[in-house]
Amino acid sequence: MRSEANTVDEYLDEVPENRLEALERLRKLCLEVLDGYEESMDYGMPSYRNENGDIEVAFASQRSYISFYVLKEAVLDKYREALAGLNLGKGCVRYRRPDQIDFELARQLLAESYHSDAEIC
Repeated sequence: MRSEANTVDEYLDEVPENRLEALERLRKLCLEVLDGYEESMDYGMPSYRNENGDIEVAFASQRSYISFYVLKEAVLDKYREALAGLNLGKGCVRYRRPDQIDFELARQLLAESYHSDAEIC
């Protein structure tokens, strides 16, 4: 569901209570790992822009799941086996329940993306 929030804080104020902690943890990881990236609201979701201004990472509370976008397909491909059992797209991991999120694995995906020179899909 696309949000009209202007800031990530406003966005988090809108999410269902049962997803809030998970989304706050994803945000914290993004802010910790993606040093120098700009946090913004793009396409109705929290997004993280690299030094070139390109959106590289995002997350969102959708109707039926939480989306975690790692937009360097080569990075996501490297972790597909570890993400087995989840709904995966070209640059997206979809978690039907907040308790499915492996935050250590999310940290690894963020770090790999941060250090990778792979193209953004």
